[in-house]
Amino acid sequence: MQTLRQDIAYALRQMRQSPVFTLTAMLTLALGIGATTAIFSLINTVMLKSLPVVDPASLYRIGEGASCCIQGSPQGSYGMFSYRFYQRMKENTPEFAELAAFQAGGSEFSARRGENDRVSKPLRGEYVSGNYFATFGVGAFAGRTLTPIDDQRSATPVAMLSYRAWQQEYGSDPHMVGSSFILDGHPFTIVGITPPGFFGETLRSNPPEVWVPLQQEPLFRGTNSLLNEFSAWLRVIGRLRPGASPDALPARLTNLLQLWLVNDSGMPAEWMTGVKASLPKQIVKVIPAGTGIGVMKANYTDSLRILLAVCCMVLLIACANIANLLLARGTARRAQTSVRLALGASRQRLIRQSLTESLVLSVLGGLAGLAVAYAGVKAIVALAFHGAQFVPIDARPSLPVLAFAFVLSLVTGALFGTAPAWLASHADPAEALRGANRSTRDSSSLSQKVLVVVQATLSVVLLTGAGLLTRSLTKLQHQDFGYETDHRITISLTAPFSSYPSAKLDAMYRELQARLSHIPGVERAALAQYTPLQDNWGEFVIRQGHGMPNVNEDAGSSWDHVNPGYLETLGEPILRGRSITEQDTASTQSIAVVNEAFVHRFFKQGENPIGAHFGLDLPMFSSTYEIVGVVRNAKYTDPANKEPTNPLFFLPLAQRAHYDAAIMQSIDDSTHFIEGAVLHLHGSMEGLEPQVRRVLSDVDPNLTLLGIQTLEEQVDSNFDQQRTVANMTGLFGILALILAAVGLYGVTAYTVERRTSEIGVRMALGANRGNVMRLVLRGAFLQILLGLAIGIPVSIGCSRLISAQLYEVKGWDPLVLGGSIVALGVCAFFASIIPAQRAASINPVKALRSE
Repeated sequence: MQTLRQDIAYALRQMRQSPVFTLTAMLTLALGIGATTAIFSLINTVMLKSLPVVDPASLYRIGEGASCCIQGSPQGSYGMFSYRFYQRMKENTPEFAELAAFQAGGSEFSARRGENDRVSKPLRGEYVSGNYFATFGVGAFAGRTLTPIDDQRSATPVAMLSYRAWQQEYGSDPHMVGSSFILDGHPFTIVGITPPGFFGETLRSNPPEVWVPLQQEPLFRGTNSLLNEFSAWLRVIGRLRPGASPDALPARLTNLLQLWLVNDSGMPAEWMTGVKASLPKQIVKVIPAGTGIGVMKANYTDSLRILLAVCCMVLLIACANIANLLLARGTARRAQTSVRLALGASRQRLIRQSLTESLVLSVLGGLAGLAVAYAGVKAIVALAFHGAQFVPIDARPSLPVLAFAFVLSLVTGALFGTAPAWLASHADPAEALRGANRSTRDSSSLSQKVLVVVQATLSVVLLTGAGLLTRSLTKLQHQDFGYETDHRITISLTAPFSSYPSAKLDAMYRELQARLSHIPGVERAALAQYTPLQDNWGEFVIRQGHGMPNVNEDAGSSWDHVNPGYLETLGEPILRGRSITEQDTASTQSIAVVNEAFVHRFFKQGENPIGAHFGLDLPMFSSTYEIVGVVRNAKYTDPANKEPTNPLFFLPLAQRAHYDAAIMQSIDDSTHFIEGAVLHLHGSMEGLEPQVRRVLSDVDPNLTLLGIQTLEEQVDSNFDQQRTVANMTGLFGILALILAAVGLYGVTAYTVERRTSEIGVRMALGANRGNVMRLVLRGAFLQILLGLAIGIPVSIGCSRLISAQLYEVKGWDPLVLGGSIVALGVCAFFASIIPAQRAASINPVKALRSE
């Protein structure tokens, strides 16, 4: 310990005597360690951190997958279930002390505090079973939690408010518990406030602000999903009893599911052929759920891994740079080291002292890196979720993050300190009796050059990766979306109450469209159940006279209810037939406008779709809609999806299908509640939001504005993840390039200094300035060329690892590779030209005299 204290004191003294070196090394390490720690912090939060609940290790999820929601089709590996099957599972899983169900996705409620509150606020909500909070072992910060008694059809409607909403939306009102709320026109009593830090069972942006019992769902949605046997909209998590094992559950639940699908699912008999054929593939998995539902994990795992790999490369470049600095300083101390060896110091003692100095430097860099990591997490979250109101990711360093940073600091210290320590210990004591510049063998120079080659290799890999991701992002942002985004505004609002009769809805829609159209600067306005790039409904399509298709994804199509002028407002061209018009009313034939993908999926090549009829789900309904037009394909779902456009058809808001089946009628009725509008402007957006709020309030005070943005922003928000990865990778690529240039400069300058006498002799024998500059530049660029020779094939290989993140960009992209080579070459030139000029300015007489 005494020796260790001496080494640490010596290291600190050396660092104090070389402030420029110390600050440079610490800054380099802080950036490398800080960036890597920031990404690890996100990985820990998104992928590894347990939910803030009691004993998360005993929580297990029934099913897996993050998609939402399934209507009437087998899922394969099930991730969501109907309410009826959830009840069946509760009866057949005695291993669970509690088994809770909750809504997949979420809901938006229009909330007013009491009858006297005339201003409604949007609240994000979630339907949960009465034992939801008991399953997670979560108590109430104030009041009480929901209970099974609250989750009964005859119970008084109650809800639980989140701590964050209570603070930020209602000013921490101490009288909140017990107060009355009007949610979508229905009176509810707030019975409790959740604890601080509880965000639900799913880590996601904009988590729920209010929790409502499942049995109250029919009040809001217009359809009683609790009675719909084949509507899968619930996820399930249970708490295992002490001593119980989940091993036998998957097989039992899979058998239970398969029997239920055939005998009790309520699916029409016409579907049974397809269901039975796919029955062996319908399985139920039971997986640990201590980290909750992995929606964010599924969405961001690949991106976080890419960023972590990029940060590790930057850290290796930083280590190589500092190793070069230490090697140069070790060369400067060579005489001192030789004297120590000559006086009896052991090689082990010198290695230990040199490594201690490296570790002290790395630990200090790691401490500075924590500050970089803290700011980095906040910056990355802001980039990745720039449109989110709240993301429950804590950027403060936790114990796992601190441990990671400490271990990383030690590892980096060992990485960049080993070579200088080993070389210092192998100095020849005779060097102390002669000038170091006369040595004909200089292993440190070779080591430095190898490190520069490594830096060049990693730099070209990073630059190529950044170039590919940036090029992919550019293609994503500038692809043909199928509609116009210029001067288009999208409005998101809470859906009208499901209790509204159809006549009231139709009148309200006409008035709302008229008032929005008359806002100054608005050229045209249109309403829709969903605007582009929002979720939309999907059903099986059955053409008239074609019989029942196989029940699979190839038989399905998405659809949207819109009013006249919607397609024109978006600028979607009609390719054949006509668009939806004012003449398409409740008293006329139900019509549909389909996209090109719909025609390609359900019609033979060359077959005319105009005038053809189709329906949904069952052959008896195959004549419901008549196709009157074909619209161009457009991106209505994930614009980053590389798959062909999915089938889509548009239905008039004013028309309602009439079904004999109660379930089908209920589904159709529930899809006439709009959640958005599109405005085509011919002026500025300035001052538009207050006018839109005023229009909504005048038409119906219960219509609540959730958001207003340009269509460009709505489209662009789908690329937040890609933009974050591309920007961060580009930033790290530039940093790597700078570090590599600094490293090359240092090695070249050191080489010039070491070869001063040789250059003097050459110039004395007739070499001119050009010869000397070419000599120095040739040596510098040889290292860069070696780095490129290794880096280009490695870059091509690594590009395959990120191919899933690329859109219409191949890993072998000559433009990107060429740009990376040019960028590295330009930086190498500027890094080496200064030492080369210095070498060419050497006075041969002075060089020989100093020798």
